[in-house]
Amino acid sequence: MLGTPAAPASFVRTCILAVCAIAAWCADVALAQDYPNRAVKIIVPFAAGGPADVYARFLAQRLQEALGQPFVVDDRPGGGSVVGTDAAAKSAPDGYTLLLMSNTHTVNESLMPNKPFALTRDFVPVAPINYSDLVMVVHPSVSAKTVAEFIALAKAQPGKLNYASSGPGTPYHMAGELFKTMAGVDIVHVPYRGSSGARTDIIGGQVQMMFDAVTTMSEHVKGGQVRALGTSGKTRSTVLPDVPTVAETVPGYEATIWVGLVAPKGTPPAIVNRLNAEITRIVSRPEVRRDWGAQGAVAMTMTPDEFGKYIADDIVKWERIVKISGAKPDQ
Repeated sequence: MLGTPAAPASFVRTCILAVCAIAAWCADVALAQDYPNRAVKIIVPFAAGGPADVYARFLAQRLQEALGQPFVVDDRPGGGSVVGTDAAAKSAPDGYTLLLMSNTHTVNESLMPNKPFALTRDFVPVAPINYSDLVMVVHPSVSAKTVAEFIALAKAQPGKLNYASSGPGTPYHMAGELFKTMAGVDIVHVPYRGSSGARTDIIGGQVQMMFDAVTTMSEHVKGGQVRALGTSGKTRSTVLPDVPTVAETVPGYEATIWVGLVAPKGTPPAIVNRLNAEITRIVSRPEVRRDWGAQGAVAMTMTPDEFGKYIADDIVKWERIVKISGAKPDQ
């Protein structure tokens, strides 16, 4: 009696791979369903009080409400975001350490090529949060009342005026460098360890000019502590509608600040997808969009893959600007 013919080796191999893939998928789904079962840490590589810290705490509270476990914000400023980001990159890829990133990180890919991590190599995208325009402000002691007058003043006194930022590579720094390049002026960059210190000194008159997020500076503008010369978006800000855009004087000028969440490379896709779904639900709430809009922030929603492409495109964009401006990490 003839036996049953043996299955071809390739068929057996395919079946084994399929079974392994199904088993891995089932394990991944089970892991996500159990996630989180303890506290989750969100590392913010910037100083407390700035937009990244504020929105990290906003998101942490609502993720805790949605998922039933603490989401704890861990501010670790230093090195233009490098200190905290490196700590996140070295963390276990289990979904219990996340990184609050901004376009500081996409700038640093070209501004700081020798840092100990690479954004697209060592992290996976989770979800964007929001973006906002910046506002160019001066201390009231500065005579310029408009962007054009500030440019004229800077050209009359090359190297004499300065501008503050929250550190090398941050959106505030690059907005200033972009302005210098497009307006053809020589003003000195004064980096701080965080936006709070820079904001305090522009209000106190220790520095003459600063680009800051509309969300954090608009109240100081309305209170007369600083004078707004221009906003950085393509159109005027709904929060400061009487302030012209910088682009009305310097055609083509545009700069924003955006924030989002990423996780260490190797974080299970099911956990990434669950976090993405929860964050998308949070930022899509009508009351959240309304409240953020009143502050000057616009909610962003993307899948992890879409956010990954957004990050990659932003790296390319800022690489070009870093090269044109000649910006350096120690300037």
